[in-house]
Amino acid sequence: MQTIERYLRHLKLERNMAGNTLTAYGRDLRRFAAYLDDQHGVHDVAELDRDLLHDYLAELHGDALQPRSIVRHLSTLRNYCAWLLDRNLVRENPAALLDTPKWNPGLPEVLSRDEIERLLAMPGDRHERAVRDTAMLQTLYATGLRVSELVHLTLHDLDLERGLLRCVGKGRKERLVPIGEVARAGLIAYLEVGRPQLLRNGNHNKRGPQAQSLFITSQCKAMTRQGFWKLVKRYANEAGIDKPISPHKLRHSFATHLLAGGADLRAVQALLGHADIGTTQIYTHVQRDRLREVYDRFHPRA
Repeated sequence: MQTIERYLRHLKLERNMAGNTLTAYGRDLRRFAAYLDDQHGVHDVAELDRDLLHDYLAELHGDALQPRSIVRHLSTLRNYCAWLLDRNLVRENPAALLDTPKWNPGLPEVLSRDEIERLLAMPGDRHERAVRDTAMLQTLYATGLRVSELVHLTLHDLDLERGLLRCVGKGRKERLVPIGEVARAGLIAYLEVGRPQLLRNGNHNKRGPQAQSLFITSQCKAMTRQGFWKLVKRYANEAGIDKPISPHKLRHSFATHLLAGGADLRAVQALLGHADIGTTQIYTHVQRDRLREVYDRFHPRA
């Protein structure tokens, strides 16, 4: 459907939707278009109705998709259909009355403080890559950045004198985040020793497109999300952490440990760059869950 590509261009150019979210929307909508073509021979959005969308959601259930994925698909379809209605491409929104599947997202699993300390200590400072990796891990845990925000940092985003960094989050919204003394020291070591050595080893072209990227590889290219994910997984294995691991888990841990230390929920919301405080409130549930575990384990009459 041509309207799908028009809608995706709208999200990119007018809504400033982040690249990863835009990719997910495109994937969901193209799957929906393929279903309409294969199962119903429908190619015109004017033919969309509630029954077609209901059948599609039933198909997703039949494919054993997780409830979370089905909720995401439904959200994508609702937004797409609302856009179609706004452009007078349909007479009514066929997704307006669809029921949302019941879904309990569960609580995000976090690393303990001991696990964090072990993970952050793993790279060490044996060589320039280790210095870089230490700085990246320390910065991620100290700031709660999304991994995409971390790898897109530039040299100009750092204000080491004031201990702040500037990052561009979802919807291209900027925020200033404090770094903390430990991460600040790690970044200074990386900028003074690790990064210059990586530049020398990689025969860096100072005029190249990655010249201002903060975190670079041995080939003087900007570190990627996938590359950093592999590093985190490797260091977690070396540290003996047997939980499923990802860079996002450090973000969860950052928020949970802040609240455990008495931080204000609104402050944590601002640090994480959440538009809605409801997104941040899940970490209060994590804390209540941990308190219940402690109570059940140690209270003599639990």
